Parts: sequence; structure tokens; C-alpha cells
Amino acid sequence: MIDTQILTVEDEYASQRIDKYLSEKMENISRSAAQKLIDDGNVRVNFIIVTKNYKVKAGDRVVVTVPEPKTLEAKPENIPLDVRYEDSDLLVVNKPKGMVVHPAAGNFDGTLVNALLYHCKGSLSGIGGVVRPGIVHRIDKDTSGLLIVAKNDMAHVSLAEQIKAHSFTRQYQSVVYGRFKAEEGVIDAPIGRHPTDRKKMTVTTKNSKNAVTHYKVIEEFKEFSHLALKLETGRTHQIRVHMSYMGHPVAGDPVYGPKKVIEYLGGQCLHAGLIGFRHPRTREYIEIESELPSYFTDFLRRIK
Repeated sequence: MIDTQILTVEDEYASQRIDKYLSEKMENISRSAAQKLIDDGNVRVNFIIVTKNYKVKAGDRVVVTVPEPKTLEAKPENIPLDVRYEDSDLLVVNKPKGMVVHPAAGNFDGTLVNALLYHCKGSLSGIGGVVRPGIVHRIDKDTSGLLIVAKNDMAHVSLAEQIKAHSFTRQYQSVVYGRFKAEEGVIDAPIGRHPTDRKKMTVTTKNSKNAVTHYKVIEEFKEFSHLALKLETGRTHQIRVHMSYMGHPVAGDPVYGPKKVIEYLGGQCLHAGLIGFRHPRTREYIEIESELPSYFTDFLRRIK
């Protein structure tokens, strides 16, 4: 259903850009989403289509037409999967670096979900919807490693509850910049959306959630350290944000690391190497490990 909203600009918003005004006045509309509505001709001020740099005036009548969202549905694709465990309730997949977990804008195919739909013949939990079937938790496109996937809603609920209760084990390995004074430690710093860059997360006390990461130094080099990391919570980009906050950004990270990235890494040097969980049906504790991938071991050889 197409949604039309009519707004009248109050005195306090006078001289504000129209995109900023809409992001503040409309629920669940970000500034970038407001800009797209404007660019698509869905915003009129006093019956005239405006550009995003238009500055509103007190008393302006703003009519916003929000079109019905396009339905996205993932399609099965015959993409090889590295399956490390599988039964009738779930499977554990070793995701390669560079693979997106689920379809989204700019990545409608070639994702892990497309591969899972083919592999599982449609037998995946429906809690994540048609775009994220079976997906209980995610890792970033350029993070490699283990993901657990639910084949039915019972398994999905059980695994999600374990993650929420912090009883789901997630251990990573990473190479980060710099050397550490302490061989191990805990980073307890809340994470929320970056105030000016909506694609980034940051350590902040405003509109944030608690985030806890445990780290231990495996080996130190001249300019880098090889770390083992354990997540107590699972916030978006948690390890990458926490490491950057500590002054030790993940090597190769194009978002939270130095402007000059290590191009041959093709993204952050971060691998989800171990997950542990209680099986939803048997309640048996299961732990799955994944060896370091070649991009990671090649980088370790270079810095040695």
C-alpha cells in the first residue's frame, strides 16, 4: 500500500534542509532514505517537486509519498558450500571471505542464503523471512568462518535464545595493528550507530547496547599482533569497532582501519574459527572448529 503523509513545517525547523527535516519528522526514515524519496520525485513542497538541498520555510506544506516496498525473495543457486556439521535441525557452514550472508540492495544473488536454499531444498526456518531464511546470526561479507543455520523454527528459537543468554560460544582470530601492554583483557564498551555516518557503528553511550569482547595475544610482530577473541555479546561490527576504539584496528579493515588499507587482504583479517552451542533437540553441547583460511595464514607469513 502506498503511504502518503502531509506535514506542515513549524517555525523551529525553518531554514533546515528538506532531507534533514524529513529524517527528523518521519518515523523510520533515515536521511539517506529521505534523499532517495526526494530524488525519485516523491516529495512535494506546496505542490512543487523539490531537490534535497531545498530549505524548508515555516508554514510549508510538505507532501511525502512513500511507495510500497519491493518484495525481495531469495532464489536457490547451486553454489558450493563448506558444510562442517549437518543434521535434520541445523547445519554449520564455513563461509568464505567475500561472500555476503543474505540478499540486500546491491547483492541480490550469489549469497550464502541463495546457496543454502539450493543445498537444503527449501528446508530452512522461516523466522528470518523470505530474504533471511535460516539465518540465526551473521558475519560480515569480508569476515570468514563459521555460521550456524536453522532448518526449522524450533531450532531457530533455541539457538537465538542461547545467543541472547550469552551461552552461545563464538571465538575468532584476527591480526590487528600494534602491540599490547597486557597479554589478555576485556573490552567493555557500548556500541551504537555512528552519529554522522549511518553505515558505521561506534563506541557511544547514546542509543547504544552493551558490548563485551575478550581478547588474548597469540603472537606479536613488529607492527601487528595475532589475537584470539571471544564475543560475550554480538553487536554489529563488534570486534572491528572495539579494536579500532582500543587503537588496534583490524588489519585490512577498510571502514574502521587506517585510510591506507592492505589491499591484498581484500578486507579485514578476521576469522570466526569456533562456535559452540547446545543442540536444540538433544541439548548436547557441540563445538565446531575451522582452520585458518589461506588469506590469513599467507598474511601471517608476510608479517613474520
